[in-house]
Amino acid sequence: MSEKSGIVILGIFAADTAYKAKRLPHIAETLMGSGFTLGPGGKGSNQAIAAAKAGGKVTFISRVGNDAFGAMALAAYAEAGVKANVMKMEGVSTGAAFIFVDEVSGDNAIIVVPGAAGLIGIEDVEANRAAIESAAIFMTQLEQPLEAALHGLSIAKRAGATTIFNPAPASAIPDSIYGLCDFIVPNEVEAAELVGHAIETDEQARAAARTLIDRGAKAAVITLGARGALYHIAGQSEFVPAFAAGSVIDTTGAGDAFLGGFATAISEGQAPVEAVRFGCATAAIAVTRPGTAPAMPSRAEISALLRS
Repeated sequence: MSEKSGIVILGIFAADTAYKAKRLPHIAETLMGSGFTLGPGGKGSNQAIAAAKAGGKVTFISRVGNDAFGAMALAAYAEAGVKANVMKMEGVSTGAAFIFVDEVSGDNAIIVVPGAAGLIGIEDVEANRAAIESAAIFMTQLEQPLEAALHGLSIAKRAGATTIFNPAPASAIPDSIYGLCDFIVPNEVEAAELVGHAIETDEQARAAARTLIDRGAKAAVITLGARGALYHIAGQSEFVPAFAAGSVIDTTGAGDAFLGGFATAISEGQAPVEAVRFGCATAAIAVTRPGTAPAMPSRAEISALLRS
C-alpha cells in the first residue's frame, strides 16, 4: 500500500451572512447594524480552506446547490487550493448561515441552514471511499447528518487514517463514535454539552477530557477561546496558551481555523502538542480579521507568529 497523505474533510458549505451590531434584536424589534459581510462558510468548508491555506493537501466532500452560493463555494476552493469533491444539486439551495457579531467583543451567535449539504449521506462517503482510505487524516463534524460522519470515521479508522472529530454543533452523539476518534476536538461549550457539567476552570476542562477518553476517544483537545486549548491523553495533560496576534475583530470561525491548522500539522507528522500550538496560532490570526474563510491565514503568517 502506498504511503498515506493528505487531509480529507467531510462537511457542509454555507454562505455566511454576517451582521455586526451592539446586540441581538428582541422579537418584533429592528436594530441598526454597523457592518455586514457575505462570504463562504460552513464548519467543514472553513476547516478545509484553513487547512489548505496552512499548507495542507486537502480534499473536501460536500454538496451545494446549482446557484450563486454554490458558485461562491467552488470559487473559494479553487482560490485556496482545495480539491472539491462536491456534488452540485438541481432544485435544492446551497446552505446559508445568519451570523450575529457583537461589535464590541467580536463574539458571535449563529443560525445555520445546511440546504443541499443537509442531504449528505452514506452514498457521498462511499463515493469518496478511495480518497478517505488513502488519506493521512480524515476530519468531520455534525453539521451534515450524523450517519454520514459515522460512516466516514468508520472507513477512515479501518483504513488506518488518523481521525479527527469536531462534535459541533453541540448535540447528543452515540457512544459508538468515541472509539472511532483519534482526536475528539470540541470547544468548551460543546464539551460541556457532551459531559454534562460546566467548563469554567482548568480542572473542569481536565475532568471533561478524562470523560471523553474514558468513553473511548484516544485523545481529547478542548479549545478554550482566549485561554488557549487543552491537549489530554492518558498519561499527559497540557494546556497550550492562546497567541496574541492583534485586536480581536470577529471570533466566527476561530474553531475552524484551529482545526484546519491542527489537521495540517498532524498530517505533517508534528507531535500533537505542537499541532495544538500550530492550531492556536492559526486561530489567533483569523480572529483579527472579519469574515470566516477569507480570514484564514497563510502558512507564512502562521510560521511568523510561531517564531515571534
